[in-house]
Amino acid sequence: MSDFEFFLQQFINSISLGSIYALVALGYTMVYGIVGLINFAHGDILMIGAYTGYFVMSSYGTSPFCFILGFVAAMTVCGITGILIERFAYKPLRSAPRLNSLITAIAVSLLIQNGARVLPFIGPTPRRFVTLDSYSISIFGNLNISNIQLIVILVSIILMILLTYIIQGTKTGRAMRAVSFDLQAASLMGISVNKIVAFTFALGSVLAAAGGILYASAYPQITPTMGSTPGLKAFIAAVLGGIGSVPGAMVGGYILGLAETMAKAYLSSRFSDAISFTLLIIILLVRPNGILGKKIRVKV
Repeated sequence: MSDFEFFLQQFINSISLGSIYALVALGYTMVYGIVGLINFAHGDILMIGAYTGYFVMSSYGTSPFCFILGFVAAMTVCGITGILIERFAYKPLRSAPRLNSLITAIAVSLLIQNGARVLPFIGPTPRRFVTLDSYSISIFGNLNISNIQLIVILVSIILMILLTYIIQGTKTGRAMRAVSFDLQAASLMGISVNKIVAFTFALGSVLAAAGGILYASAYPQITPTMGSTPGLKAFIAAVLGGIGSVPGAMVGGYILGLAETMAKAYLSSRFSDAISFTLLIIILLVRPNGILGKKIRVKV
């Protein structure tokens, strides 16, 4: 394999990884854009989605139909979970200081992780994720892409296009943008803020569920704490692109995936996490609002 082909191979790998980060980062950025909350339990929703897909595919098989069925089941379970978390953990604190909501988000994350560890049908033991059989597809020369990577990229792109349509082309999406701009004014205009916030949590959780199955398919081992690392990386991607900006979350996810993959390929896998946090520090120093984030002017 030539140096150029090696670079292209790593670029394909980075697009696959970045697609997962982008999907999960969208949940962070949408919730922050609506209610100004960093939902640190979002990575654990990814874990719930991965386990739901695992149980479905373990029971019914690894055919493409069962893979789709696992997706639907994971999205349904995670969507409902997101609504319940918002209703019982975050909604009572909506008018409280942000520190209260932040501490609650961390507590919810720990509760989900440790709750999963003690459940008899999950437990603390790592499991191998059951997914489609993996095989390589030759593109040209020595350049290959696996069917799993192709599925990850295509599914992520389809979901991001669908999300963009929901936000930009539907009545609910317009309501989401109105609530994001001014929650009180949107309420006075007749928009049900509670329903929009619940829908936002459900939508973000659905994307996290998809990200969980795709992540587990690419790295086929699941544990109750598996959502911590991709969840944190997705948060970095959201901040990198501009927290609160949907296009920024997508851009941040792909930039982070590219940086991590290239660091593993040309430096060492030990530097991948360091690269992620270095990017975060640089962007906070150079452009605190993120690549596509907007400056917020406060009148005094």
